Amino acid sequence: QVQLVESGGGLVQAGGSLRLSCAASGSRFSIDVMGWYRQAPGKRRELVATITSGGSINSADSMKGRFTISRDNAKNTVFLQMNSLKPEDTAVYYCAADVRPYGSGWVGGSWGQGTPVTVSS
Repeated sequence: QVQLVESGGGLVQAGGSLRLSCAASGSRFSIDVMGWYRQAPGKRRELVATITSGGSINSADSMKGRFTISRDNAKNTVFLQMNSLKPEDTAVYYCAADVRPYGSGWVGGSWGQGTPVTVSS
């Protein structure tokens, strides 16, 4: 089972920036898709962005232009640069590897424990 460890979350003021990191370990095979998801209190978990080993990116429209995902394949590490943060970005941010869509959510793959991000107004 792949182990994922997130870091970089915290408390920032609106308009500030944070850089999240997620390091994967324990996989015998190359990880195809790595991504970031978030869940705010009382809301469903939602996609932030994903990136394949080849560099193809899929991101949520509401975060395009502010959030940027990147990946270091050699280190099996994925990053999320978050700029111009807004209070509505407040959520627990989760890293995932090779999860698949299922209904309104996802199955399979591996998830990290999450790192909380709080944006104050």
